[in-house]
Amino acid sequence: MARVLLAAPDRIRRVSGALTRHYRSLRPHPAVELVPQPHPWLRALGMVAVVLLGAWLGLLIVGAVRVPVGPMNTTMALRPSLTGGTKINVSPLGALKLDSHEAPVRLDVNVDQLDPVRAQALVDHPERISGLQQEITHDVAHGTLDLAVRSCVAVVSGATALGLAVYRRPRRALAAGGLALTLLAASGGTAYATWNPRSVLEPKFSGLLSSAPSLVGNARNIVTEFDVYQKELARLVTNVTRLYDVTSTLPAYEPDPTTIRVLHVSDIHLNPASWKIIASLVQQYDVNVIVDSGDTMDHGTAAENGFLDPIATLGAPYVWVRGNHDSRITQRYLERMKNVHVLDDGRAITVAGLRFAGIGDPQFTPDRSVAPGGEQAEELAGDRLASSLRDQKAAGTPVDIAITHEPTAARKTDGEVPLVLAGHLHHEEMEVMKHGTRLRLEGSTGGSGLRAVEHKYPAPIEASILYLDRDTRRLQAWDEIRLGGLGLTTAEVTRHLPAENLPGASPIPSSAPPSSTPPSSTPTGRSGASPTRPGAASTPSAP
Repeated sequence: MARVLLAAPDRIRRVSGALTRHYRSLRPHPAVELVPQPHPWLRALGMVAVVLLGAWLGLLIVGAVRVPVGPMNTTMALRPSLTGGTKINVSPLGALKLDSHEAPVRLDVNVDQLDPVRAQALVDHPERISGLQQEITHDVAHGTLDLAVRSCVAVVSGATALGLAVYRRPRRALAAGGLALTLLAASGGTAYATWNPRSVLEPKFSGLLSSAPSLVGNARNIVTEFDVYQKELARLVTNVTRLYDVTSTLPAYEPDPTTIRVLHVSDIHLNPASWKIIASLVQQYDVNVIVDSGDTMDHGTAAENGFLDPIATLGAPYVWVRGNHDSRITQRYLERMKNVHVLDDGRAITVAGLRFAGIGDPQFTPDRSVAPGGEQAEELAGDRLASSLRDQKAAGTPVDIAITHEPTAARKTDGEVPLVLAGHLHHEEMEVMKHGTRLRLEGSTGGSGLRAVEHKYPAPIEASILYLDRDTRRLQAWDEIRLGGLGLTTAEVTRHLPAENLPGASPIPSSAPPSSTPPSSTPTGRSGASPTRPGAASTPSAP
């Protein structure tokens, strides 16, 4: 008994200590703070943000499909949007928007390029044009199905990958992917329910295509007279390919190998077909230098600058002056391009053995905020160029060819240079002015660009090959090249000789100015037949 009583205090202490430790374990440790859990609404918003961002990244990276539509290569993609609809991008001309549906996704269609093989097939087999509408409808339907499948994979993959990166839990990541697929399906259902096929009757144009309604007519007329417009559409689609074809059949002149060949182009006005034609002429005629007398652009915006990039691949030096549709932005872009020589303020350079001087057009007419200077501004620019030509002649470095855009400025150089080149008027003309300077006006090498269908007959595509003697640097002959305009397939080449180079004419000293006698022309070569090579015969006549 005594032993039990002696051991009681020890047991009481052990039990008391155990109870104390247990009680302390139930209380929070003063050094540990509990982390507050986020509100369920905040967790939901975070998940939605992850899903939307991941789905958008997925669509951006892998959500586009390349689809051949008729003779064109296109890229189709879905993009997040508050207003929905369809946007068709036709670079560099602008975009066409349709209110086709209301959903948080927009269908983007980029027209990348014309496939030359499929376009050529239409040219070779015109009977296929009647089935072009059905072919395009089938291509679009097939592309839309491919786009739907790829978009599903893209949004699920993007949302799942981002969810795994953010939450680091596979279950959360799979939930994000499932939610993304649900949102895409809901958007597709909304687009289907709100689909408006009549939106094609009320398109919205932007960029250079803003002038398209005035060019192609009222959309309702297209619907009521679809058979007529179907034929016109087919002609538009195949026109570029036909233009490429006719250049390959142009008869090339083979002058004395000592001549310098100058290709004169002007007023391209943003027609992409021009570059292929120019490149073909450079190769066929073994051109030494290309001269562009301006209006290469239409509005002179920075967005149009990419249109100029093919100049670097044309195969010959490119001498350029600013036109009234070319901005200072255009000029600065060209000044940075390799093998391009920009002339302004009467500055002279030597290219391909010829000395050129030129001045940019003092007016930029697309800028409506600036009052145009009119003919007086052009005359002042011509006076500055004439003064520079006189100074260089006095210094013993005379200029062989002067270049302006507007003929009014060009006329001020009469007597100061043997040859002056200009454009602006969109038609070809050769004139020997009062004091002996020969003025050459070039037509539109772009077929006047978007203005090609403003009149009853489409504007032709025009350019010239000038042949100059390498020793005297005087004009020996020139070929006027004229390609049929939009929807036409004719090609004409006419040879002209200055009066002093006609058979039996007395040669003039190299220091004398050219004669003012009208030049001669030779028979015309036409594509599609066995053309007579220019220069084979010469019959004097007015150009």
